[in-house]
Amino acid sequence: MKYVLVDSTNEIIDNIESATIDGAEEYFMKRKQMEDRSKFYKVWTIKTKKEYDLNEEAFRRKPSSESIEWWVEEDNYLDIDKS
Repeated sequence: MKYVLVDSTNEIIDNIESATIDGAEEYFMKRKQMEDRSKFYKVWTIKTKKEYDLNEEAFRRKPSSESIEWWVEEDNYLDIDKS
């Protein structure tokens, strides 16, 4: 499975093909020369490539409620006498 190292701005910094997330974590921590796991996760996040892509797609997608403007059309067909 492909894992990506993501920074705080959600940019991919590095990637690796690994069988487990533990292998990816060890690789990225050694690559960044960090021993302390808590400090590492304050700066970076490890995600699967699929998870990263789904998050990016959801972030870019327009909300479904944005295009519905029911109140604009409602005025045209009301049965109120306008005289």
